Amino acid sequence: MTRAMATIMALVLAPFATLTFAQAPSAAGSPTPGFNNKIPEKIMTPDTVQTRIGTLNFVDGVPTAETTQKVYDNLDFIRGIEVFLNFIPAASIESIRLGNAEMGATRSNQAVIFDQLLDSNPLLLTGNTDTVYCLAMLDLETDGPTVVEVPPGSGPGTVNDAFFRFVIDMGIPGPDRGKGGKYLIVPAGYKGELPKQGYFVARSPSYVNLLVLRGFLVDGKPDAASKMFREGVKIYPLSKAGNPPKMQFFNGSKVPYNTIHANDFEFYKELDHVIQKEPLDFIDPELRGLAASIGIRKGKPFAPDERMKKILTDSVAVGNATARAVSFRGRDPRNAIYPNSQWQTIFGGADYRFLDDEGRGGRNLDARSMFYYGYTVNTPAMVAKIPGKGSQYALGFADKAGNPFDGAKNYKLNVPANAPAKDFWSVVLYDPQTRSELQTSQPFPGRNNKRDKLAVNADGSVDIYFGPKAPAGKEANWIQSVPGKGWFAIFRLYGPLESWFDKTWRLGEIEEVK
Repeated sequence: MTRAMATIMALVLAPFATLTFAQAPSAAGSPTPGFNNKIPEKIMTPDTVQTRIGTLNFVDGVPTAETTQKVYDNLDFIRGIEVFLNFIPAASIESIRLGNAEMGATRSNQAVIFDQLLDSNPLLLTGNTDTVYCLAMLDLETDGPTVVEVPPGSGPGTVNDAFFRFVIDMGIPGPDRGKGGKYLIVPAGYKGELPKQGYFVARSPSYVNLLVLRGFLVDGKPDAASKMFREGVKIYPLSKAGNPPKMQFFNGSKVPYNTIHANDFEFYKELDHVIQKEPLDFIDPELRGLAASIGIRKGKPFAPDERMKKILTDSVAVGNATARAVSFRGRDPRNAIYPNSQWQTIFGGADYRFLDDEGRGGRNLDARSMFYYGYTVNTPAMVAKIPGKGSQYALGFADKAGNPFDGAKNYKLNVPANAPAKDFWSVVLYDPQTRSELQTSQPFPGRNNKRDKLAVNADGSVDIYFGPKAPAGKEANWIQSVPGKGWFAIFRLYGPLESWFDKTWRLGEIEEVK
């Protein structure tokens, strides 16, 4: 090194010469044992820590073997709960697919139709007693782009993907506006040529898709809607448009079959089938990683050992309890439709994607768990303000005093005059165990203002009664309950009007009658 270079280096390093003194113990406190300096307590881990999962022991910050096993068991337990809560939508779609298959509908051109309406025999999450349902499962992996022909006059219809996400509406809220038309459901990654006109096209990120169509009653009867669907609904691969396979319909009315996901260890097996079936990227890496953390991974068998199976059995029990808490005893004050009311909204403070405050609050996970644990068919039309079209819902889990409903007690609901429903309104009771229609001696545990000949009060309002026995002279307005069983209610408006949205019309509370 030349003298000139040495001079330059000395000048460069001179400002740093005093930095060595910064490493000396500060006057703020004496050195922490084992260190040269005082270490902030907040970054240290004591040798013993008391927690809700027990005593955790460390040796200089390193967990002991016993503590390591304890926290890993806890981590697997937590992940199992999170998988349950986050994947309820996927398991629910899978269970509907299994239910359709139980009825014989295993291909897309085979559909289940409720010709005599949905009674309380089938187990179907909070289905209504007021419209004719037609359910079909699409399989875009097998069939490729799939055509759905919807007849004119169809009520609200929707396609949801294998994670119960919205794909497209059909019928009245769809682009055909109730005039009928051809829809083309296309796999997200499809690269082939598609028709340039003649179809309403939607892409789905999953192979399995649920199609739900609803038809309105005519003169209080389901016959016209059943005939419309049986003659007008056609589902077939685009590749077979020239010679589509014949439709087959299976009547689901009065048939005791199940479409609801498991609430025990079987849940994870249902989910595993979905993960194996669907494209890798039908869910994002975060969710894939969550499922993989408990052993559910595409391309690999789900084979938990005895330790893991025991932990996941506990996880699903706690996850199920959590889903029931957020469903029946929700804690979000935004769920209330009116001030000081027990009536709740179906999406809480979120939109149909469960985005809170237009996404500023992220995804409302409790709202998503609550919705999919008890309900099916996700569409913007369920939350959008569309006066005169679509449907709106009010959920009732407790009486005016805040107590859950007791099937041995009697209650009354007053529906004020001029209910804001262009088409109809109805009240239906459900079983909190199955989240399906309450099974009583009444095959249809509900009342509909257009189908039923309800007694009307002098002021135009209608009183609906709930209890084990009908009040004398009120049989037409009575919905039966069962002693020893709870229940909850859903008030529906089809074709909701402005006074529902601006709350100038207010639904009465359900009150106990002693």
